[in-house]
Amino acid sequence: MEEWFRLVAAPRPCAYLPSETAALELRLIGSMSAAEYDRLLERGYRRFGHYVFRPACPACRQCLSLRVIAGCFEPGPAERRILKKNRTITAELSRPAATPDRVELYNAYHSFMHRHRGWPLERATLRSYAASFLGDFDFAREWLYREDGRLLGVALMDETPEAVSLAYCYYDPAWRPRSPGSFSILRQLLYARETGRRYAYLGYWIRSCPSMSYKARYRPHQLLRRYPGEEESPEWEPGVETAGTAACASSGLAGGEG
Repeated sequence: MEEWFRLVAAPRPCAYLPSETAALELRLIGSMSAAEYDRLLERGYRRFGHYVFRPACPACRQCLSLRVIAGCFEPGPAERRILKKNRTITAELSRPAATPDRVELYNAYHSFMHRHRGWPLERATLRSYAASFLGDFDFAREWLYREDGRLLGVALMDETPEAVSLAYCYYDPAWRPRSPGSFSILRQLLYARETGRRYAYLGYWIRSCPSMSYKARYRPHQLLRRYPGEEESPEWEPGVETAGTAACASSGLAGGEG
């Protein structure tokens, strides 16, 4: 791995818990293999572009890394309804790219979320989009969701020997009534299961944050107990479980530490 620098960013108000102060540990990575990124995922890191990061908040430990045990995942009735509603959507897996149609869709999504949820208004360019999302890594992937040939959504994903990591999804606001975000997560979870990955990393989860509550619905899952130091081993523990988890765990697929 080629690492250019590492730092802990200055504390700032938390975007998810307004009463807390947040900070990130940032690492700028020039190059790394998929196996090296596997080890970073186990330790709670995420990637955007050439940066990997994880929480380093001064006094709060509520932001937990969550991963689904992919081999044990089964869509429930609500998930099957979402898949059925989107049966006309095609999903194509490819290498990420910065193109005008992607940037136009990204900007339309953020304009909608600015009006709908009060997100800061953001306008990407081809250059800023590439800098934020691409990075020159062989394990980077993207899902292109189309209907009748029209691009409706893009989901950025990393694919390592052990896992997939769901990075970011944006979509045409007109698609929203059919739950595109949930559909995208389901497609990636099923892909992880079908390709024999052990885990699907869904990023960070905060129990008391309503906008993150959906992640705990995907089960069985595990939570990283704390963010380990360089010489420490990551400790993952079971999250909220379902009836089918015990049988899955007895098969060896639901192992604890990654």
